[in-house]
Amino acid sequence: MITGVRTLLRYLGGAVLVGLLVFAGTWVRVSQIGAGDEVGAGAGVDGGIDAIVVLGAAQYDGDPSPVFRARLDHAAQLYRDGVAGHIVTIGGGQPDDRTTEGQAGVDYLAAAGIDESALTAVGAGSDTLASLRAAEPVLADRGWTSVVVVTDPAHSARSALMARDLGWAVSTSPVRDGPAVRSDVQGEYRLRETLGVLYYRVTGGPSGISAPVF
Repeated sequence: MITGVRTLLRYLGGAVLVGLLVFAGTWVRVSQIGAGDEVGAGAGVDGGIDAIVVLGAAQYDGDPSPVFRARLDHAAQLYRDGVAGHIVTIGGGQPDDRTTEGQAGVDYLAAAGIDESALTAVGAGSDTLASLRAAEPVLADRGWTSVVVVTDPAHSARSALMARDLGWAVSTSPVRDGPAVRSDVQGEYRLRETLGVLYYRVTGGPSGISAPVF
């Protein structure tokens, strides 16, 4: 009996250790991707990138939240730097909203001086995975397969993972300004996204835990 209990405890201890190692490795990867920038200025339209895809965040009656504005401003700068010739803003809306995150993003960028012909809104999806899935046929119709994903640093790893699973060639370029990069939210945000990546790898579906950071 004692030998059996000890064996069981060893197995349980090994499982816990493996789980901790997987969690730690995922945390490090989330942090590394969030700290890097796979594009940067000067990549040029001829670098093979078809579009900049901006992940949606909250909008209020068409006015992007501070988190969303930071993503849109970063995408606008990448466009002006010649990283890609198109920007796609994605994200749906709440039942009572008069517009969607995708459309609010396009309106904001157009008002900021981005050529409207370079802008595409995909106003569908209540979470990251659903929004990316809604964008997939839109990009496919245009023959766009190489994208830069723009979102918050901690959110970049999970977003890129999902986008690659849709068959896109993905680069990441996280925001460097705005509420989502404040030091006081980084620990919580990385924890949520680490759990989100692990959940997605296990289930292939959205975790529902990555609420917007304001």
